Amino acid sequence: MSREVRIVEGTWRRETAGVPATESPRANPVVLCAVGPATSVVRARFAHLDVVDISHGVPEGVHGDVLFGGWGPHAVAAMATGVQWVQLAGTGVDGVAPEIRDAPLLTSARGASAVAISEYVIAAVCAFARNLPENWLAEAPEHWNFQPATTLAGATLALFGFGGIARRVALIALAMEMRVVALRRTDAPSPVDGVELVRSFGDLAAAADHLVLAAPATDLTRHVVGAASLSQMRPGVHLVNIARGSLVDQEALRGALDDGTVARASLDVTDPEPLPAGHWMYDHPKVFLTPHASWTGTPPFERATEIFCENLERYLEGKPLAGVVGEAGY
Repeated sequence: MSREVRIVEGTWRRETAGVPATESPRANPVVLCAVGPATSVVRARFAHLDVVDISHGVPEGVHGDVLFGGWGPHAVAAMATGVQWVQLAGTGVDGVAPEIRDAPLLTSARGASAVAISEYVIAAVCAFARNLPENWLAEAPEHWNFQPATTLAGATLALFGFGGIARRVALIALAMEMRVVALRRTDAPSPVDGVELVRSFGDLAAAADHLVLAAPATDLTRHVVGAASLSQMRPGVHLVNIARGSLVDQEALRGALDDGTVARASLDVTDPEPLPAGHWMYDHPKVFLTPHASWTGTPPFERATEIFCENLERYLEGKPLAGVVGEAGY
């Protein structure tokens, strides 16, 4: 069930069965900021509010109404101060502590990292097509004027999930003359012209030259890439995962890499995280890993802070908030 937030008879309420209405937002709520660099930005925009930096700990005796951040021990400790609304600094909630998830009102910063992550995806796709890093020269080659490589124009990019990140990937891929297909959780038409929607993961997998995982971690998406779906893929597919490690059955992936079904796996996420030292994926020649850092850019948390400030304006005005986390976990 989706979760809608609205004003009902002067109270803030989550429209979900069994969830009581919360008190009306205070005229001057105390904002607890667990994202240290964002504190000065929030203070400058809301000079009339008390904005407390809790990135190094929650001050004794402080009362909080709103929390920006949502991860780490200080954010958990902040929940005991009376917080009624938590604005996460990211999108996924699978790693959020229960104390945070149980907040009367929980919102995420959907799309905050769309630029950085979409660029990561396109970089990975380009690297695979141009056979990088293998094609970089360290010595004189046997043959000049030739290297193994392919082009992206005409290749099929398949997107599992079609939120803000995937939509931006699609726009870039279409500009590069790629065919783009996508699978989304609703039957709504594509918001991006030129993107073909398919009805099953099997159809998506069978079409892919590059398969990009961009869906949240839920019970339904766990191991969506597994032995069965891998058997439906074209030999030589490129897998890109910027979602969560739980979407991939890593042992099934290992077999698919070894038998050539998957030519390369570009993985920003793994299961578990951090991946322990000595894990086979560190050494596999077809696996290219980054440490869940595709979201990083300059400056970090800038867009997430903008999203929080926009939502805080709505909160103060009693308007519906953007990015409300539903019962499905996104």
